[in-house]
Amino acid sequence: MSNETHRTPGTTTPRLAAIGIVVADMAASLAFYRRLGLPVPAEADTAPHAEATLPGGLRLMWDTYAVARSIDPEWTPPGAGTPTGLAFECADPAGVDKVYAELTAAGYTGEKEPWDAPWGQRYAMVRDPDGHGVDLFAALA
Repeated sequence: MSNETHRTPGTTTPRLAAIGIVVADMAASLAFYRRLGLPVPAEADTAPHAEATLPGGLRLMWDTYAVARSIDPEWTPPGAGTPTGLAFECADPAGVDKVYAELTAAGYTGEKEPWDAPWGQRYAMVRDPDGHGVDLFAALA
């Protein structure tokens, strides 16, 4: 069944507008995402909240643990291996290898080295400073 069937007349369907990540160290997290090309201003390093608007208008937002606790005083950081992740498309398969090498050389944790995935992409996985999974991919020729 389509969503149209379940909508109440006169209401609008919400639109995904932002993805939020809660981080322990704002500057460390933003440094990681700047290496992936996200436009985050330097002054955001000391802010409790930061945002980057992505192509198409979707926003990626970062909040400190203090912000999360101001919303919910009982909030605690998620455990390791939490299934939250982002995926960044590289220009080509060599770009996956290059970005993975740059990130791991800069000290970020490589989760899985680049490989040719059976679904037709060059793929790699790294972790941001808070342990969030970040996939790198590009279509194979």
